[in-house]
Amino acid sequence: MQINGFGRDQAVKHPLVIALSVVVFAESAVLAIATIYLVVEILSGASGSLPSAIALTVLAAVATTWLGFVALNILRGRAWVRGATITWQVFQVVIAVGCLQGLFATPTVGWALLAGAVVAAVLLFTRPVVAATAEREPHGQS
Repeated sequence: MQINGFGRDQAVKHPLVIALSVVVFAESAVLAIATIYLVVEILSGASGSLPSAIALTVLAAVATTWLGFVALNILRGRAWVRGATITWQVFQVVIAVGCLQGLFATPTVGWALLAGAVVAAVLLFTRPVVAATAEREPHGQS
């Protein structure tokens, strides 16, 4: 049954499902800001290696789009979002650890990234989120 373009009757969402989607949307928004920053750095000529800067910017833009897509599909109750979400949280933890150490450490950014990843991972494994994302589409339908 299709209601509001979501494909199944998902009119009432559990608050934890909505919270997870909001966290992933927020991560996507922060990554979008970082992507814009990278574009400005390229245009201002501040980057040391133009090909590397362009590649990093393209990867950040793709990740921004992907995270937005994942967040939307969390609300749609797709089963595949659990794997996509936990994979991104692992990447985010790795980036956070990198921000917490080294010559150019930025602990504030590192702790913020780590906090977001932990919150999303905890929400991802709550019973309501697992239940909302457990139903799979029949083969051949989308």
